[in-house]
Amino acid sequence: MNYSIRDSRAEDMEQVIGLVQELALFEKEPQAVEVTREDLVKDGFGEKKLFHCFVAELDNQIVGIALVYPRYSTWKGPVIHLEDLIVSQKMRGSGLGTALLNEVVKYGHKLGVKRISWEVLDWNEPAIEFYEKKGANVMRDWDVVQLNEEAIANYIENIK
Repeated sequence: MNYSIRDSRAEDMEQVIGLVQELALFEKEPQAVEVTREDLVKDGFGEKKLFHCFVAELDNQIVGIALVYPRYSTWKGPVIHLEDLIVSQKMRGSGLGTALLNEVVKYGHKLGVKRISWEVLDWNEPAIEFYEKKGANVMRDWDVVQLNEEAIANYIENIK
């Protein structure tokens, strides 16, 4: 397949949001996506750039993305977080996931980060296998902890 990988542009965000929605459906949470194309444009290409996104393109269609953003580890120093590595259903098994992950690792190396981290659902065995084959450490003894918007509001209300 003759796909290319490049840095995303603001005009790509309509197709990017489509892939995000495809991932949410795969992960059995189709209603969970609240971010809009406009949010992605503002947050990725506005005055304060919050993320960097790579897109994979085939025949003028975006068929994969890798979205990363900076974090800081008190143990290691600068790191990046891979929020999503998405390959469209029709492109899985084509090598596109490896190509996108390669770009993320090269990007992190260029930035001099000490670690690249991300999460994977515990039932997504093909993804876990893929990451482990690439040398990633899938830390099954850690749990993801989050406060959603409602929980944040409740938390704030309870500290007053």
